[in-house]
Amino acid sequence: MAPTKPLVEHTIDRTPEYEKFLEELRVFHEKRGTNFDPEPKMGPFTVDLLKLFKHIVEHGGYDQVSDEKLMWRKMCEGLGLMRHNAPADAYALKQIFYKNLAAYEIKTVHNKEPPPPEILEFTTAKGGSLLTRTIETFQAKTKADRESSTEDGTPNRERRAEETPASARASRGLREAPAPRVIFHPDTNSSRQTRNASGQHSGAPGSASNSQAQHSNSHGNNPIPLHQGHAHPSRGGHAHHFNPAGPDIHNPRINSYTMDNPIQVPLRVVDTPATNPDLFARRQRLLRQPVAPGPNPANLVRASLPPGTLDGPNIYERCLLSLRSGIRAEQAFGLNHLVKISYERGDKYKFSQFSGLAEGLTEFALSVGNMFYDIDSTASTGPPDILERISQLKPKRVLDDVQPPEFRDQILLVIEAVLTIRNMVMLPENAWYIADYPPVKDLICIILHLPRLDIVAELKHYALDIAEQITPFLVVDSEDALYKTLLEQLQSSDRGTILTALRAIGRIAMNHPTETNKLGGVPPATLQCLMDWLLLNDDELMDACLDFLYQYTAVVPNLDVMLETTDVSNLVTHLVRLLSHGAKRGVREIVVAEARVAYKPASEQVVPIPKDLQETLLAMEEPERCYAWLRCFFEEDPDAQITQIAIWQAYNAAFLESVKRMGRQMINAPEFIRHISTVYTNAGAQHIITDHIGDIPGEDGMYKNRDGVFTCLWDCCTKYPPPTGSGPIPIKFALFMSHIKTHVKNEQLDHNIATARNAALFPSTDTNTNPTSPSKHRGSVSSASSSTVPKPPTMPGGGTSSSRILLRPATTVTQAYEETRCLRRIGC
Repeated sequence: MAPTKPLVEHTIDRTPEYEKFLEELRVFHEKRGTNFDPEPKMGPFTVDLLKLFKHIVEHGGYDQVSDEKLMWRKMCEGLGLMRHNAPADAYALKQIFYKNLAAYEIKTVHNKEPPPPEILEFTTAKGGSLLTRTIETFQAKTKADRESSTEDGTPNRERRAEETPASARASRGLREAPAPRVIFHPDTNSSRQTRNASGQHSGAPGSASNSQAQHSNSHGNNPIPLHQGHAHPSRGGHAHHFNPAGPDIHNPRINSYTMDNPIQVPLRVVDTPATNPDLFARRQRLLRQPVAPGPNPANLVRASLPPGTLDGPNIYERCLLSLRSGIRAEQAFGLNHLVKISYERGDKYKFSQFSGLAEGLTEFALSVGNMFYDIDSTASTGPPDILERISQLKPKRVLDDVQPPEFRDQILLVIEAVLTIRNMVMLPENAWYIADYPPVKDLICIILHLPRLDIVAELKHYALDIAEQITPFLVVDSEDALYKTLLEQLQSSDRGTILTALRAIGRIAMNHPTETNKLGGVPPATLQCLMDWLLLNDDELMDACLDFLYQYTAVVPNLDVMLETTDVSNLVTHLVRLLSHGAKRGVREIVVAEARVAYKPASEQVVPIPKDLQETLLAMEEPERCYAWLRCFFEEDPDAQITQIAIWQAYNAAFLESVKRMGRQMINAPEFIRHISTVYTNAGAQHIITDHIGDIPGEDGMYKNRDGVFTCLWDCCTKYPPPTGSGPIPIKFALFMSHIKTHVKNEQLDHNIATARNAALFPSTDTNTNPTSPSKHRGSVSSASSSTVPKPPTMPGGGTSSSRILLRPATTVTQAYEETRCLRRIGC
C-alpha cells in the first residue's frame, strides 16, 4: 500500500531567523572546509534546513533518531516530505541532515568538537554514533567490514532453523532464494534391449540391478532428470554425478569421474563511482579548478589530507620536507629541485596538490627582510601598516660588491624560492590559488622596498612578475600597500621595472566579475611621466602607457584630477597624431544646408480630440476656442499642406454636435479660415491664380479667359519662355492654366511617390520631404478678352476647396494637454 499523502505541506519560511541560521551554517562550513547546500532538493521539495534541524533536535538529535528503527520515516512524515518510496525518502532526509547539519548539531547543541570532515561529511550517512566517532574507531570499523566481505570461501546463505525469524517483517536481511524445482521426467527408454545392452548385461551381471537401484534411490530422495548432463547455473553448484540418458551410452570412465573442489578466489574491495561517490566527486573538483574568482578550495584540500601525508611522487615530498627542515644543505637540495620542477612541469605542478608548498616557499622567502633590516620577518596575516613598518626599520650595512659566504648562499636560496613561486604563478590556477594568501602581498612589498643594490635587482624583477600574474585576481583600493608599492616603481629609471609595474597595475581586478580598477591616488608627477613616455619610440612601453591612461580616464574623478594637475593639450595632440598614423589624406565635399526640423510624412488625418480636452475647449467662447484648437492640433510646416475643406471638416466634427446641444451657434467658415492666419501668420491659403498670377475673379466668381503674354518659371520649363526682342506672342489664359495644371499633377504625383517610399524605407523615423513650392509659377498679364475661366468649387463659407494651407496635423495630443495647462494657468 502506498504511503498516505503528508498532512503537512513542507515549505520554506524565509524569516529573519531562517536567513540568520543559513548564514551561520555557511560560516561554519567555510571554517570546516566542507561543501554547504543552503536549499537541498528532495524530489519536488526544497528542504527547509531550519525546520529540519529543530525537528531532529526535538526528537533527541541525529544519533537517537538513527538508533530507533523506522524513525527517519517518521521524521519525513512529520516534516511533510514523504513521497511514494518511504525507504528512499528516509535515507535522502538522513543524508541531507548528515551532510549539512550533523557537525553543526554536535558543535552547538552538544557543545563538543565534531569529528573531522574525512570521517563525517566526506562519507556516506551510514550508521550513527557521531558523538563518539573518532578516526581510530571509524577506520577500525571500516577495516572490519572490508575483512568480513573478503573472507575465504563463499558466504553460506543457508540459515539454521533456530535463526529463521518468526515473520517476514521482523527480518531485515536479504530474502532467501527458494528451493530449486526439479521437474520429474519418466524413463521413456524402450523395454527391448539392444545387442550392446545385452552384451553389457552378460558381461556385468550386477550393473542393471545397481543402475535400477540407483535410479529408484534418486527418485526416492531428490529426483534428477535423466536429460541433465550438467547442473543448471540457477540450480546450485557443479554436478558431481552424471546420469546417462540410458544404458546404451553407459561409460565406466564417466561414472568414475570426480570433480575437484572449487577454487576460492579472494576478492579485493575497489572504490568505484557507485560505491564511493564522494571520493570521485572530490577528485573531479580537484581536477576542475575554476578560472573565475570564487571560494578557494585550498582549505578543503588541506583538510581532506591527513596530517603528515602528501599526494605526489617522493621527490615532491622530499623537496617540501627539505624546505621546512631548517638545514641549509637540505634547503639547498629542495629549492634546486623545486626550481627545475616548476620550470619543466609548470603546466602540471599546482599548489592545490601539495599542501603547505605555498606557505613553505613564502615563509622562506620572507627571511630576506632579516638580511637587510634588523627584523625577524615571518609569514603573517598581512598587516595593513606594512609600509609604515618598513619605513621605520633600521637598515643593515650591506656591501654590493663584497658579501660574506653565508650571506651570498642565503640570498641565492631566497632567489630560488621566489623564482619557484614566479614560475608556478604563470599557471592561472596557481596565480588564483596564491592570490588569496595575504603573506604573498607582504612579500612583494618587502622585496620591492629593499635597498637599491645590484644583488637584489633579479629578486625585484621576480617579485614584479609575481605581482603581474596575481593582480588580475585581486581587488585593491588606493590605500592598499601593494598598490602604493607598484605606483612607486613607476618613478624608477629601469625600463623593465616600469613596464612590468604598469602591466601589473593595469591588470588589477581584470578577472573579477563585478569590481573594476579605479586607479585612484596616482601622483601628478606619474601622470606627466606617462605622457612623456608616449613620445618615445618604444611600442611595448607605449602600449602599457595607453592601457593605463585608458583605464585611468574611464573614472570621472580621475579625469578631473588629470585636467587640474597636468597640461593635457599636448597629450590630445599626440593622441590625434597616433590615431592618424598610416592615414591617407583625402578631399570630401560636404554640402552645408540650413538646419531644418525633420518631420514625418504629412497627413490630412487630424488626431481625435480627447474627451477632457473637448470639455475644456467647449467652455471657451469663439474665437478663443478656434485659436486653442489650432495650436493644439496643428504645427506650421512650409513643406506640408492641408486643404481648407479638410481642416474645416475636422473642426466641425470636433464641436458641431456639442455646440448644438448647448444651444449655441457655430463659427462660420470664412471667419474660421481668417483665424488660421491670425494663429499662424505664414500658413495662409495659397492659390496659384490669385497669389502668383495676380488675377482677380469677377463679381460672379469667374476668371476672364483673356489674351496675354505669360511666362512659365516652373523648374526650367521651356514651354512658355520669357519674351525676347522678336516680340511676345499672346496666348489664351485658359490654355496657360491647362499647362500649369500638368505641372501641378506631376508635382503632386512625385510628392505622393516620395512620401510612400520614405514611409516604406523608414517606417519609424522622421523624414523631411521637400516638394517644389507652386510659388515659383508667375505670369505677366498684358491684355484680356471677354471670355471667362470657370472658378474651382467653393466651400460652404465662400472659399475655394482647392486652396492649400501650410500646416501639418500634430501626431500626438501632447501639445493639446500642454496648451490646456497653459490656458488653465492664465485663467482662460
